[in-house]
Amino acid sequence: MKKILDMITEEAVKAFSAAGYDAKYAKVTLSNRPDLCEYQCNGAMAAAKEYKKAPIMIANAVVEELVKSEMLEEVQAVNPGFINMKISAEFLSSYMNGMKDDERLGYDKAEHPRTIMIDYGGPNVAKPLHVGHLRSAIIGESIKRIGRLAGHRVIGDVHLGDWGLQMGLIIMELKERKPELVYFDENYTGVYPEEAPFTISELEEIYPTASARSKEDAAYKEAAMQATFELQQGRKGYQALLQHILNVSVTDLKRNYANLNVDFDLWKGESDAQPYIPAMVQEMKDKGFAYVSENALVVDVKEETDTKEVPPCMILKSDGASLYTTTDLATIVERMKLYAPDEIVYVVDKRQEMHFVQVFRCARKCGLVDEHVSLKFLGFGTMNGKDGKPFKTREGGVMRLEYLLKDINEEMLKKIQETRPEETEAEAIAKIVGLAAVKYGDLSNQASKDYIFDVDRFTSSEGNTGPYILYTIVRIKSILKKYEEMGKVICDTAIAPCTAESEKALMLELTKFNAVMENAFEELAPHKVCAYIYDLANAFNKFYHETKILAEEDAAKQASWIQLLLLTRRVLETCIDVLGFEAPERM
Repeated sequence: MKKILDMITEEAVKAFSAAGYDAKYAKVTLSNRPDLCEYQCNGAMAAAKEYKKAPIMIANAVVEELVKSEMLEEVQAVNPGFINMKISAEFLSSYMNGMKDDERLGYDKAEHPRTIMIDYGGPNVAKPLHVGHLRSAIIGESIKRIGRLAGHRVIGDVHLGDWGLQMGLIIMELKERKPELVYFDENYTGVYPEEAPFTISELEEIYPTASARSKEDAAYKEAAMQATFELQQGRKGYQALLQHILNVSVTDLKRNYANLNVDFDLWKGESDAQPYIPAMVQEMKDKGFAYVSENALVVDVKEETDTKEVPPCMILKSDGASLYTTTDLATIVERMKLYAPDEIVYVVDKRQEMHFVQVFRCARKCGLVDEHVSLKFLGFGTMNGKDGKPFKTREGGVMRLEYLLKDINEEMLKKIQETRPEETEAEAIAKIVGLAAVKYGDLSNQASKDYIFDVDRFTSSEGNTGPYILYTIVRIKSILKKYEEMGKVICDTAIAPCTAESEKALMLELTKFNAVMENAFEELAPHKVCAYIYDLANAFNKFYHETKILAEEDAAKQASWIQLLLLTRRVLETCIDVLGFEAPERM
């Protein structure tokens, strides 16, 4: 379906042309004074200079043509030259019915679907997820879902940190604790055990122990670096251990991400990109892009238009070791070869922006991506505590993500039990609403902004919160249930023209759905979906409080309202689905 704003703009285009003025001035926008009108056009003001006429004269001429439109019920020219419009109730109801009868609610699929890869998550293996992983997971998951709703092929990749010194540290610590394991016998030629020689709990304790020791024991660190080198050179026992580390870690990561309602299509890591590095580096050298500077291999990526210094992109260190930039570039090579994406989006902490400026420029300069491939960096801000500093535990440490979710769920459970002690499914409801509180609390902020993680505010059922949105959906479900309990059948009838201001206001909010979703996709902006459903929920609740839906005696009018409720619920549920949460049956 066409966006309603585009349809009204088409009417304005016809009117400007018929009145003898250039159609380029016929841009229509939502009114910034909803108390006066619903839509407005300020084109007459801009046209005045070209036509050397007073803006009000142009506006009056255009209005004479616009009043002929069946789409509009009221059009006015207002000094000094504004054109104010109100849409007709009949046209608005026809638009509602078009949305109602469309399985996509009037949001057309992309004409030219693209393959989009989203790199989000980015956890390190052998380490538990902590609050620092929350934003990447939540924002990336939502962008993936928004892209799929738009009709694109979207591939989510967790991009694990499974390479480098941390692997060598784990191997060394394990070797000291269990030297008898066959993985450390260089002469071993048999099949390595299928079961890992450690649990996830042991693994999560091994890494920080080894890391702390390496900072104080130079010989231990040197041994770990040697183990890392041998792993990267393909030592079989160490490769087998790496596979165990990955299997145990990924199993636990999947469990934790599932609690966030986040899932990935690919569970690839830095190690998957390693085979692509030698050929990539050689080609950079052969084509003259890479050169040695201070014993390191680099590629210049600065541009004349730069307003600040952009350092060369380092490809290999002086000892020949690769870096994050090397791995990220090799990952691009791998993605182009295996998936041929039209776009790659990185959802990463905004403090890494310079790193990705270097990586993107290097990838383009060295021809790792085709000209048509878009590389985007979506940098997110910090999640802070009430003190304005990065969120910490009471003891000052970094909080594990599962503990944060547990705290939120317990807060929601307490609130449910205080208001409805008889609720038998309180724990299940608390988990659903708790997740909505966390996700909406994060996503309602523009991704690049820092925000305060406020448990009390996020779990409130009032204001711009996840629970408030869910309460609105549950309220609609409750009305529909009571309607059927009255012995009435929900039939697929038409939505009639509105008869009250609050009903029209609700319909007008519903018409914005396709435009909002399109804009949220184009700008990678889940916060725009949040802003929309908050306005929609407010419009519905005003309509609900002013309308006696179940007490209405006119059966036709009541049936029309029921259809309007069903449409509102579908729009709200579609929106919360792309945000990554759902609504319970009751709250």
